[in-house]
Amino acid sequence: MNPQKILVTGASITGPALAYWLSRQGKDVTVVERAPEFRDGGQTIDVRGAGREVVRRMGLEELIRANTTHEQGIAFVDKDNQTKAFIGVNAFEGEGPIAELEILRGELAKLLIQHSQERVTYRFGDSIAAIEDEGGQVRVQFEKGGEQVYDLVLVAEGIGSTTRNRVFGAEVRRRPLNLYTAYFTVPRQPSDGRVMRWHNIPGGRCVCLRPDNLGTTRAFLSFQQAPSGYEKLAQDEQKSLLKRLFADAGWETPRILAALDETTDLYLEAVGQVKMSQWSKGRIALVGDAAYCASPISGMGTSLGLCGAYVLAGELGRHADHTEAFAAYEQLMRPYVDQAQSVPGFAPRLASPHSRLGIAFGHAVLRLATAPGFKTLFAKILSPKADAIEPPDYEASQQK
Repeated sequence: MNPQKILVTGASITGPALAYWLSRQGKDVTVVERAPEFRDGGQTIDVRGAGREVVRRMGLEELIRANTTHEQGIAFVDKDNQTKAFIGVNAFEGEGPIAELEILRGELAKLLIQHSQERVTYRFGDSIAAIEDEGGQVRVQFEKGGEQVYDLVLVAEGIGSTTRNRVFGAEVRRRPLNLYTAYFTVPRQPSDGRVMRWHNIPGGRCVCLRPDNLGTTRAFLSFQQAPSGYEKLAQDEQKSLLKRLFADAGWETPRILAALDETTDLYLEAVGQVKMSQWSKGRIALVGDAAYCASPISGMGTSLGLCGAYVLAGELGRHADHTEAFAAYEQLMRPYVDQAQSVPGFAPRLASPHSRLGIAFGHAVLRLATAPGFKTLFAKILSPKADAIEPPDYEASQQK
């Protein structure tokens, strides 16, 4: 029999991880990615909980450790760069605000692609123009021309997934968190050190600088506002918007805003979550952010994607019927996703208070986070919840 032919859309984190596990089962896997070539940019992400167990089973944990950003913690600083509160990377056994395994999105994606490319076909610079589930197969028309049929199409795109929207339409529900965040790279300065620095500004804004392992620094600017379409603006308009909104921010913000003129990797997103009543329809299924984006606030996006890829591939290997596999995948992942998405709507206001008094109070509370008698309480608040799943051992079950 010919191997099952599967198309995976999206080559960031979830897509290559999914392709790796599927290809190990002997399936014929193609990954299509809209970007013209591999994208090595992106913000710092963490691998924790079940996601860490998945990369361990992939044999990638040590490679990830060798390519981490080596952040030592997070310092909350005032306008004079004085540290008002500090939480070290080991404060909550490596599972706090800064995790033990922090890596650039592009660095992790590169490792995953390299780990899978011998058995997987990667098709960059193309995307799906039309898709039709014909019952026994899925017919796909590509933007660059050409038509192919697949046994399954698995959508591992981002929060705004075009393919998901085509297939599920009005079933797609977005939960806005009334927060915008811009990410980009800036030249490294001696003051950047090995610690993430977080600076709050009145009005519900914050400016952060994070060290990387490539000789540069990752910056992000956040401001609280209901979805206003800013993510759809041209980049020069986004840069002008950020300069206007943060013109009075002080601290090292002028240096960061000046770097906007030269940056080529600006990414501005309306932070939110994806809520779906079902993650599959016929021979098409969703995984990662396209299905259940939990938002950067949750701290669980990467681990959800890695674990979702592992479980989806594992269930497809365990069940001959894709309908049964999709149902089992959803049953296993739903509690984990629900836990990760339990982010209160007021979370952005807690992280970035609107008044100077609120900022000072926040710093005072954070100074207690690692103090004896308070650490256990704050561990529940500052460590993302990630214990609602135990990844099945699919290889062991196949050997029985």
